[in-house]
Amino acid sequence: MEDFDYIKRQLAAFTRKYYLNELLKGTILFFSIWLLYFLLVLFIEYFFWLSSPGRSILFWVFIVVSAALLFKFILIPLGKLFKLSRGINELEASRIIGKHFPEVNDKLLNVLQLRNSGVESDLLLAGIAQKSRELKPVPFKMAVNYRSSYRYFKYAAFPLLIILAVIITGNQSIFSESYTRVVHYKTTFDPPAPFSFQLENPTLRVEEGNSFSLNVSTRGSIVPETVAIHFNNETYYLRTTNTGLYEFVFQGVNNDLDFYLSANGVRSQVYTLEVIEVPRLLDFRLKLDYPSYLVKSSEVKKGTGNVTVPEGT
Repeated sequence: MEDFDYIKRQLAAFTRKYYLNELLKGTILFFSIWLLYFLLVLFIEYFFWLSSPGRSILFWVFIVVSAALLFKFILIPLGKLFKLSRGINELEASRIIGKHFPEVNDKLLNVLQLRNSGVESDLLLAGIAQKSRELKPVPFKMAVNYRSSYRYFKYAAFPLLIILAVIITGNQSIFSESYTRVVHYKTTFDPPAPFSFQLENPTLRVEEGNSFSLNVSTRGSIVPETVAIHFNNETYYLRTTNTGLYEFVFQGVNNDLDFYLSANGVRSQVYTLEVIEVPRLLDFRLKLDYPSYLVKSSEVKKGTGNVTVPEGT
């Protein structure tokens, strides 16, 4: 029965190659589907800014789907390859081989069926041996072609093209920011404001007692209709001078002033309008020596305001 034992070794080698091919195909499909699903999760979070419970569901569904894909495409072929789970038997393997080598299909099945019949006779054993010798030249392993799995690489091309397009356009933040928010699903993240405030004044300084004109612009995807300013527990609205440009005048500023801007639920940082103190004349004492043509005696004047004297004094 040496010839038949050789056939069995050939079948075992075919089965091993068959599951190696299944593992190769499964790895390609796992990578393709998992990567595409991973990108879908990141895009959902990037565009919709889900709440913490929403991101929690997104995260755990991703874990479950990833585990299911790993089990189906990787662990099942591995288990059958190492005979940890039931795979194809010799009869099933012979049918697969028969599809690739039609000329040996009936012979191979017949040999296996005769050997498994349980009947022992010299005539039967001789028939098995003869058919086995006829099958020996057939390379059963050739019925498995690794190239058949390579065609599944086309499924990996789509997610890879998406990644490449995002990188080329310089939008890598889609991946990094979304990934951070999904992984840290318990943390609260506020979506970015659709616009920001920009002060157009070179400095926020005004001389004591003077007025100050504050000029503000907005940068972003939308332009608010109105902008409010808040200081001293009061709220005022800026005057719109042009699209996205606003103005507010502080009247007679005498002390440093903290203020912030708001519009459409967006709030700016707190700014400080700094007051520059101006020197003031608190008192003066003048000795006035009038010209002789006035025939007027010299005198001393004191005061805090203005003084007018004749020319030549």
